[in-house]
Amino acid sequence: MSFNEVYINTTSAFLPNEPVASDDMELYLGYIDNKPSKSKKIVLRNNGIQTRYYALDKNHKATHTNAQMTALAVKELFKNTSAKIEETALLSCGTSSPDQMMPSHGVMTHGWLPETGAIEVVSPAGVCCAGMHALKYAYMAIKSGDCKQAVATGSERFSGLLVSDVFEEEAQKLKELTENPYIAFHKDFLRWMLSDGASAFLMTDKPNETGISLRVDWIEGVSYANEMDACMYMGAEKLPDGSLKGFMDFTPEEVMNKSIFSIKQDIGLLSDNIVPLGGKKIKEIFERRGLGVNDIDHFLPHISSDFFRPKIYEMIEIYGGGIPYEKWFMNLYTVGNVGAASVYLMINELFHSGKLKVGEKILLLVPESSRFSYMYAMLTVV
Repeated sequence: MSFNEVYINTTSAFLPNEPVASDDMELYLGYIDNKPSKSKKIVLRNNGIQTRYYALDKNHKATHTNAQMTALAVKELFKNTSAKIEETALLSCGTSSPDQMMPSHGVMTHGWLPETGAIEVVSPAGVCCAGMHALKYAYMAIKSGDCKQAVATGSERFSGLLVSDVFEEEAQKLKELTENPYIAFHKDFLRWMLSDGASAFLMTDKPNETGISLRVDWIEGVSYANEMDACMYMGAEKLPDGSLKGFMDFTPEEVMNKSIFSIKQDIGLLSDNIVPLGGKKIKEIFERRGLGVNDIDHFLPHISSDFFRPKIYEMIEIYGGGIPYEKWFMNLYTVGNVGAASVYLMINELFHSGKLKVGEKILLLVPESSRFSYMYAMLTVV
């Protein structure tokens, strides 16, 4: 049985409103207990992010939903191409911050795209890897011949979970109990890390007749949840034994007083494991596929913070022979950490940069700290 080749023929992005500088973040997110964060400067110094985007105004009110941003990115795909949106047979949308638990993010996005008609829609969940899972579903659908044209997306609207209102009840409760209303670092940390945005890929079984396309050569993933506890979580609280207690097992009062729906991260578990575990799989992939550093022209690693950049460099040097920094391409510093959309936003910027040459190979690395999952892919410029 023969399989189709799969191509990304164009890419797009939607970043809401104007870029937000580091000094202005609390104008949008608000102050918890009317006091500046103690951790903000430390976190920003380590993550290196200079600007980011929020689907918020300065009154902390939403300007876009996640589904709206994703649909706007999809519409942007078809503005400068001969492809027609009504020929799309599959919409594959990855996110970790849907606007609601049900219906799915994918179908809510589809609701903003009536011009597609009735099509298949899928909504991979997760965190950073959700966008790659959406990409892989679309890749497999075209590869198998199940469809000829698909759209894959990655998007996030984290800001609604970062505004001070989410934490105010807990802050006031802490004030009553201890006179110390500062939110624990494992919650406050992520307020200065995460951003909003959406990006989309138009995928088909044939490359562009003019201009470049990106052929998807392979996509692989791995999870270490069988041996690792949860590290990044939302809608739950981590218990002393490492297990999670989900929101359905809390009273409504506890949900508010403990800000259960905030995003939290086990910093110690993250720093000790996220890079070494990612290296295990990349070593196996490089050896099995016979890859070396000379086979890679552009390396696009999704990292949450500049803190991890030298650590990933060292990991690749140990396991993959070393990829020099001049081959790296990242836009973390200007768009922030946009979770499931981050790798899409990197590819989108590189695709439209004019830097790509036919025959070049692009290696993608997407780690996800939620319970230590990783996705890897290779693209070839054609």
